[in-house]
Amino acid sequence: MLSPHNCGTMGGWDGEGSVGLSIGIVGLPNVGKSTLFNALTRAGAAAANYPFCTIDPNVGVVEVPDPRLDALARLYHPRKVTPAVVTFVDIAGLVRGASKGEGLGNQFLHHIREVDAIAHVVRCFENPDVTHVEGSVDPVRDAETVELELVLADLESVQRQYDRNVKAARSGDKQAASVVRVAERLLEALGQGQPARSVAFEGDDLRTVHHMHLLTRKPVMYVANIAEADLQDPDANPHYRRLKEYAARQAGGAGAEVAVVPVCAQIEAELADLSPAERQEFLRALGLSESGLERLIRTGYRLLGLITFLTAGDPEVRAWTIRKGTRAPEAAGEIHSDMERGFIRAEVVAFEDLMRAGSLAAAREKGLVRLEGRDYVMQDGDVVHFRFNV
Repeated sequence: MLSPHNCGTMGGWDGEGSVGLSIGIVGLPNVGKSTLFNALTRAGAAAANYPFCTIDPNVGVVEVPDPRLDALARLYHPRKVTPAVVTFVDIAGLVRGASKGEGLGNQFLHHIREVDAIAHVVRCFENPDVTHVEGSVDPVRDAETVELELVLADLESVQRQYDRNVKAARSGDKQAASVVRVAERLLEALGQGQPARSVAFEGDDLRTVHHMHLLTRKPVMYVANIAEADLQDPDANPHYRRLKEYAARQAGGAGAEVAVVPVCAQIEAELADLSPAERQEFLRALGLSESGLERLIRTGYRLLGLITFLTAGDPEVRAWTIRKGTRAPEAAGEIHSDMERGFIRAEVVAFEDLMRAGSLAAAREKGLVRLEGRDYVMQDGDVVHFRFNV
């Protein structure tokens, strides 16, 4: 799918970088955040049995597991295979009063503003040897503690934005009026302890609320840290069931999804030390089809509306992350801005069609390769050759 000419795609081109996915791992101290982070990233972050072990955020970049890359590599025998990546950020444990600066609250709130989505680790296992900061295991109480601090931080932020814009809004400033209108609705919800994601917006108001950078509008997945014995049937764990019920209530009426992902941090730590073949064997022995890492990434992509397109050829097979609804020129721009500016057309074949045909030439003969223009909306699994001229 690559061309050595200027009017081609990314053969050997060092792309400017596709949309990244960053997930902040948060939660109360001692719920398994750092253990999970270590397992996911193999970064060796500190993981000790006392509060505030993690003070500065640890950052790990993880390759997105995608068997389509392996299949394309077998077909093209490229010199390089480049997967998409996810950045995980292990953020200091939160305690009550963080919104007022208690514990490490200010650092926590600053770091969490920088990520795309939140993975809120909640302890759903009993173990008397592992200290709990609240003295007992109660996933709903723990989730509410963190959520309340985020709500309070957003309440303060929205009030400041309201106060800054109310005078200009009265003078007829349309942008200020939008801020005030949005802020009034948010203040009502936040004041009742509801997250900002529970309030639906559209049009200009949706753009306004996006620029407010609110913590409780970020997509959330609750990571239920369960025991190994509960992995095959998490619903048998009463803590997990209560957390799922809580998450369903948190979704609210605005259509926002709040996911719950069951993970055993200790098992993920064991998987991290195994080779890929050993890992698959271990998962089969546990009766699992995928690791917790794969579940987290898949859920993160779904919450953020992300998909993957692929480029393939002799120099490189590569995965690119884009948002659903992205059109072909903008997708080309994820590779390099020149490709978007000089976009001519995209040659597209679905990954499954290419694999069934066995080669690009065979796919062409079968009429499976399509020429798409500027209005084409990219689909997950598209294998693309962008033609451009600059």
